Amino acid sequence: MLDLRLNTFLIVSKIKNFTKAAQILNLTQPAVSQHIKFLEDYYGVTLIKKQGREIDLTEEGEILFKYAQKLEMLYRTLDMELRNRSGINKTYNVGATRTIGDYVLPYILGRYKNIHINIDILLQVSNTREIIEKLLSAKLDLALVEGPFDKGIFKYKKFKDDELVLAVSPKHCFSKRENVELQEVLEGNLILREKGSGTRKIIENKLVEVGYNLNMIKPYMEIGSINAIKSLVESNLGYTIISRETIKRELELGLIKIVPIKDIYIPREFNFIYLNEDSDGFIEHFTTFCCIQESKTCSLQSHVNFKSHMLK
Repeated sequence: MLDLRLNTFLIVSKIKNFTKAAQILNLTQPAVSQHIKFLEDYYGVTLIKKQGREIDLTEEGEILFKYAQKLEMLYRTLDMELRNRSGINKTYNVGATRTIGDYVLPYILGRYKNIHINIDILLQVSNTREIIEKLLSAKLDLALVEGPFDKGIFKYKKFKDDELVLAVSPKHCFSKRENVELQEVLEGNLILREKGSGTRKIIENKLVEVGYNLNMIKPYMEIGSINAIKSLVESNLGYTIISRETIKRELELGLIKIVPIKDIYIPREFNFIYLNEDSDGFIEHFTTFCCIQESKTCSLQSHVNFKSHMLK
């Protein structure tokens, strides 16, 4: 286990914010400051410099950060090796945001487990903000996220493209139209994911991009469960902007319909993110496997769509 004070220094160095570091570590902000001061007194150097509200590492801080990262990796490798010593199984902790964890990754994990019977993957599903916090605090080996993340902190690998679409009930008046205005959508019974979700952040970014003030946006409902949102839409109790991935079944059954929002296109990516390469190559192997499986699924779907078109 990495020394608590070194771990605090690592978190502060990665996110460059004492308050957020305290939240992630479940400590008070004074406790975080004390941990940093202890390290500075111990080594006789200044590790962190403040510039207004911003903080950054000194040259000595950069040196400690480099070695602390190596120590963290060694401790994680040691922990994994000792825990797996008693049997043939290896265990990895993988996080996923809700859209991916509920609708994309389970099928791939099943295929992976069938091939690699000696590897256990513990999947944790939460919103983007919580998954990133767990990754920063070394509670996860790897994460798959749908929302924005700091590319200066994390290493990443693209998994696939996705799109956010307006989903309505076939009974809703929007469903009879070729497209709707964004202002109409915002003024009606719009159901959105909770703050902190990747989907919500992408929507908010698009609204800001086209000139809206987020303080003026008042959703009809905010719900953390994708299934609950879909049920409300099916019942015509509201509509939502949601990942196309999550409504494939409902579209096929005619329970939900996609209606274009005029002049609005909301693409996004699903990305694997991680802090460091693992010593045994799991991250590289697993991410490659997932990308290959997704490519096969897309090819199969294209073939099915082609045959269906030819039969019409």
